[in-house]
Amino acid sequence: MKWKSVIPGVLVLAAVIATGLYSLRATQPPPGVALQPDKAAVVQRGAAIYQAQCAACHGAQLQGQPNWRERGADGLLPAPPHDASGHTWHHPDEVLFRLTKHGVATEARIPDYKTAMPVYEGVLGDEDIIAVLSWIKAQWPADIRERQERINAEHLKSRAGS
Repeated sequence: MKWKSVIPGVLVLAAVIATGLYSLRATQPPPGVALQPDKAAVVQRGAAIYQAQCAACHGAQLQGQPNWRERGADGLLPAPPHDASGHTWHHPDEVLFRLTKHGVATEARIPDYKTAMPVYEGVLGDEDIIAVLSWIKAQWPADIRERQERINAEHLKSRAGS
């Protein structure tokens, strides 16, 4: 076997593996994604970004769109509320971050999932996404925040075990 004929194949294989590892890393949130609903500057910045990027669909008061659990004529679900009546708080911080940054189709691993929710990767930086989600979380009543923190703790515990 001549090594000169094998080397190009090995280099291509190495490039494919490196690309795959990079894309896997690129879909992971930055280390330690944690929302900061108690940091006034972060929440204030998040409020401004939310109004500019999210309120048109999710509502200025986080109320979402009517009939948000029923697909419209276009086959899309309306924007859900992000207040205590919605399901946003049922997700850990990390999942909320990934849903916002990479989109529902990527997070749910359903490539052809149709949604009106834009993917914010390339639109908002990680700190901006965390700020928006921190503002949303800051609006929840104390009991809902406590329940979501327990969800966070369980999620982190399950990740540590895997």
